[in-house]
Amino acid sequence: MGIRVLKAGMLTTVQDLGRNGYQSQGFSVAGVMDVRSFKIANLLLDNPENEAVLEFTLIGPTLQFTSDTIIAITGGDFQPTVNGEPVPMYTALYMKRGDILKFSSARTGSRGYIAFSSYLDIPVVMGSRCTNLKSKIGGYKGRKLKDEDYIGFRIKRRYLPYFLSRKLDLDEFDEEEVTLRVVMGPQDDMFTKQGIHTLLSETYTVTSDFDRMGCRLEGPFIASKNGSDIISDGIAFGSIQVPAHGKPIILLADRQTTGGYAKIATVATVDIPKLVQRKTDHKVRFQAITVEEAQRLYLEEEKQYVAMRSQIHTPCKEVLDCRLVAKRISKLFA
Repeated sequence: MGIRVLKAGMLTTVQDLGRNGYQSQGFSVAGVMDVRSFKIANLLLDNPENEAVLEFTLIGPTLQFTSDTIIAITGGDFQPTVNGEPVPMYTALYMKRGDILKFSSARTGSRGYIAFSSYLDIPVVMGSRCTNLKSKIGGYKGRKLKDEDYIGFRIKRRYLPYFLSRKLDLDEFDEEEVTLRVVMGPQDDMFTKQGIHTLLSETYTVTSDFDRMGCRLEGPFIASKNGSDIISDGIAFGSIQVPAHGKPIILLADRQTTGGYAKIATVATVDIPKLVQRKTDHKVRFQAITVEEAQRLYLEEEKQYVAMRSQIHTPCKEVLDCRLVAKRISKLFA
């Protein structure tokens, strides 16, 4: 009762919201790169918010199901098919025993997610099921998936109410240039006024040096006052480091726990998905906002999740039409 990995794709791992509380011991948080796509995948199936999913990058996996279950696919458009037939994303999909789910390379975006109604049978390590690739802990044997791996399910859950209503609008991730809102600091005072102006007014390009640890950008030099070396301190998801070469590096899910380069700003939580779904040569601009504005945006996104949950728990038009027809027929024969 589970899934067999026929082809693993480029980088497919088990992830959740991460392993919190262990950075002081040197363990990075890890977890999903695109938190929004992750949450929507679980929301579509009424899964616990932090239920583990499969995350894949650029080239998706090919999976065979050994039992019936329900899945949801979110993130970039990897053009999924089941038994050779195209299937929609951001929709609850019933998978039967023997079905083969296949993905192509990403048409838009760069990362995709699969949630499972039957829950992946992955052990909890230090409070999380996520894969920490550098420490080789968590997830499936502490590593990315390989061909012929097998992951079981923890429960049998093959029914969800309002099944036809479990679909949401597709996030296209098709922009070649995005604006990332940032909160300045904590070491922005180490940069010149011109350096800060450069960050907030120029366009930067995503390089091929882009993985789960961070994204190196190419673009105009960001000037510091007297260098950018600092005594190492903690690093948040989305911190923008500027080493001596003056080019920004945005640190992501598998970032180191501490770093010795000044952090000029931090990407607002709600905008990190925009970044992690970029591809090489896509463009990035930065816009400064306050901490209060970042918090307001975060709360607005939480309200969006509530609205999505309400939407998928409302009978769709097709069901309502059937109920209306049934009621009229019953009246005719009353």
